[in-house]
Amino acid sequence: MAGDPSLEATETLALACERGGADVLEIGIPFSDPIADGPEIQRAGQRSLRVGTRPRDVLDLASRIRKRTEVPLVLMTYMNPVLAMALPTFAERAAAAGVDGVIVPDVSLEDSDEVRDALDRRHVDYIQLVAPSTPEDRAKRIGRASRGFVYVVARYGTTGTRDTLPEDLRGRLGVLRRAIELPLAVGFGVSTRDHVRTLAGLGADGVVVGSAVVQKISEEPDAGAIEGIVRDLASGLRA
Repeated sequence: MAGDPSLEATETLALACERGGADVLEIGIPFSDPIADGPEIQRAGQRSLRVGTRPRDVLDLASRIRKRTEVPLVLMTYMNPVLAMALPTFAERAAAAGVDGVIVPDVSLEDSDEVRDALDRRHVDYIQLVAPSTPEDRAKRIGRASRGFVYVVARYGTTGTRDTLPEDLRGRLGVLRRAIELPLAVGFGVSTRDHVRTLAGLGADGVVVGSAVVQKISEEPDAGAIEGIVRDLASGLRA
């Protein structure tokens, strides 16, 4: 979450994630009503908003991170901050900052054309989500409307750390593999090295871990600690 505990700390911690083995960095833009996020990320967003973090500050942060690394950068945001800036301005500034992709979870497939077109024109990937309830025909349309990869929501509800993964993930990933040509990255509730290893074994192309890292930052915002937790998670892919 950008700005938690500060923008300067986020820059340092993002680079620590890369050293720990992260292949992509997802940077959250804080928002007051994050409907897809669980308690850990909600609290991080509130802390960031209290210190005055604005969407344009996050884009400036992304630009600084881009100058220090070539790892792909993905912004996670909601539509209100994008509209407040104006969609064309947001897309242009994201591209100028070196952002590779954007996730906007509160925009449905039916309402996504304008966002995708604005980002497409600036060669920024618009990454969409498929839910546990998404039928195969709709998943195909989401895959065709997405760029970069498709974010597979592992479970019903919001993000957050969980003890176990849903038992139906193998079957769901098989269905989605037939329906979608893009890589499939699985998130929501993924929080341990064993979760990562399991998902790799099920054929996921990517594994998204947010809340576990955000929670660790809230407890110990130290670059060494964050590099360590990411290295432990990434070892599940490399084992």
